[in-house]
Amino acid sequence: MKTDIAAGGGHIRGPGDTTRLASGLRLAVGRLTRRLRQAHAVGDVSLSGVSVLARLAADGPDSPTSLAELERVRPQAMASILAQLEQRALVRRTPDAADGRRSILEVTEEGRAMLAERRSESVQRLAAVLDDFTPEERVTLATAVPLLDRLAERL
Repeated sequence: MKTDIAAGGGHIRGPGDTTRLASGLRLAVGRLTRRLRQAHAVGDVSLSGVSVLARLAADGPDSPTSLAELERVRPQAMASILAQLEQRALVRRTPDAADGRRSILEVTEEGRAMLAERRSESVQRLAAVLDDFTPEERVTLATAVPLLDRLAERL
């Protein structure tokens, strides 16, 4: 999909241009997410579950309440995600040493292995497709990654 903004050199001149950019981003990111999700087996860990595992692997143990806030989901939704991850032994729950009423979750070795395998599959699929892009197009995509991360954090 090539928007007028992309075709016109990327100049944002007004609110209408910003709205078209937002619409184009939503469609492109949604399509990319769906295609990557389709590559994984039925019954595989959900995208939300993978996000929680990745956060725990990168940032270390955390509480369900904090994870819900960071992932921007309701506590009930996080409880469901964590229950599925615990059932598959991908995370481990322990009492919080500072406050026995709270629990802390951490990723298990099984969780790290599943995350690495899934990441590897997705990365390999993306890398194979990126080989068809020109070097200049790959540079453009590489410069967009930090902006997309910042955009995701601010939503």
